[in-house]
Amino acid sequence: MPNVSDKTMMFRVENEPNNAEVIIGTVYQALKEKGYNPINQLVGYLLSGDPTYITSFSNARTLIRQLERDEILEELVKAYLRDK
Repeated sequence: MPNVSDKTMMFRVENEPNNAEVIIGTVYQALKEKGYNPINQLVGYLLSGDPTYITSFSNARTLIRQLERDEILEELVKAYLRDK
């Protein structure tokens, strides 16, 4: 009798935003509230890796550093293509 734990199982939770999506949205809002252009600041961060492009307001800098920059880019590309 085969052991159930030897099989790969997959499950998917629908309609639940992923962590990257939530973090990017929170950081965007914090930048906007502080009067920055969120797009310019996020691009600066993504290109340079310098966390000072992101405000520390609302813990945004700490949040954005929880994600790898390639993970952020992947999320942005998915969102862009989803809206097409």
